[in-house]
Amino acid sequence: MDRRFQGSADYVASAELMTAVDIAVTLQKPLLVKGEPGTGKTMLAQAVADALGKKLIIWNIKSTTKAQDGLYVYDVVQRLYDSQFGTHGVDDIARYIKLGKLGEAFQAPEQVVLLIDEIDKADLEFPNDLLWELDQMEFYIPETRQTVKAVHRPIVIITSNAEKELPDAFLRRCVFHYIEFPDQAQMARIVQVHFDRLDEHLVRQALAAFYWLRDVRGIEKKPSTSELVDWLRALTAGGIDPDMLTEHIPFAGVLLKKDKDLDALRKAGR
Repeated sequence: MDRRFQGSADYVASAELMTAVDIAVTLQKPLLVKGEPGTGKTMLAQAVADALGKKLIIWNIKSTTKAQDGLYVYDVVQRLYDSQFGTHGVDDIARYIKLGKLGEAFQAPEQVVLLIDEIDKADLEFPNDLLWELDQMEFYIPETRQTVKAVHRPIVIITSNAEKELPDAFLRRCVFHYIEFPDQAQMARIVQVHFDRLDEHLVRQALAAFYWLRDVRGIEKKPSTSELVDWLRALTAGGIDPDMLTEHIPFAGVLLKKDKDLDALRKAGR
């Protein structure tokens, strides 16, 4: 491992996560990360790119995304339109081939970090449809009879929210890591990244209230890191006395986003 990942100025990573990144890079395998919302899955790719000095390419997956979208798109509609108006060069099909995010990563002149974000949003066949490309680092464009090969094997980071089970054949090709929700000590370091200066007593009291809230029975959508950061901003702007956080959760709507969860908080007496 020539250059180890040690987090970045804007990303606090656990020792286990840093090791997982290093192993994936060394083995030249995709790193598949899972974890509940707010554990920094998506931000990890940016942190790796920043730490290793590489460009980041993001492929955001939607329910309608197909594996083909990441390889290339043949704009047959534009070609038909151009042919109707006698546009010069319409016979050159290559002009109408646009590389997708995976294709861009393969063609990049230097190694890049490729984030395939929320892979489990796509249909069940999506991961399997990428097996050849991720293994062989190449794909074929039949319209131009061209094979696109990776100039450099990209560092691939794949995130999943565990909405669907991924195929075993796909999992075998990945290095897997589950990002645990940060404990209070790690969360305190994460908070420091987001604020230049913050009252330490407020941070301690807010963190204690935040973790108490996450453990309240009946809460379905537990507040995540982003909600905590927003809540701290609200507490600061509202001039809230930190000591009152032991008795009351002000601005609870910043942390909780469901009626049922707010009801659970009221029943808990805060």
